[in-house]
Amino acid sequence: MNERFEVQRTIPADAAKIFEIVSSPRGHVAIDASGMLQDASGEPAHAVGDTFVIHMDREALGDLPMGKYDVTVTITGFERDRFITWEVSGPNFPSIGHYYGYRLEPVDGGTLVTSLYDWSQVDEKWKPDGTWPIIPESALKATLGILERTVRSAS
Repeated sequence: MNERFEVQRTIPADAAKIFEIVSSPRGHVAIDASGMLQDASGEPAHAVGDTFVIHMDREALGDLPMGKYDVTVTITGFERDRFITWEVSGPNFPSIGHYYGYRLEPVDGGTLVTSLYDWSQVDEKWKPDGTWPIIPESALKATLGILERTVRSAS
């Protein structure tokens, strides 16, 4: 079974404008297609190790009755205007090995944006039947569409 998604979309915008959104806590909330990300606090990421908090509502997925909770986003990969990855953790919820991210590549007409979601390193004890992937591939694709709309409206 594939334990990694990569979806792409060419967005007619400069990588710096896109990166400004995907490295920002508020940007994460603004472009989320899953419905789980409700609000955020903290500053935009500038380096590996930076953190911010996302206020979540798992009820949007309708799969687990977790209600509202907070996660800490910790940046695990960072190259300004090119690449960002992060993992999530929370109180009584350690990072369990899955990560998300974006890769940005300049192309004719804009920037090729690749959304990454990898849960291949998650231990089996964290994978009850039917719970992975948490976010479907379709939500990653939809998020890229929302990202394009968000970049356009910010211009």
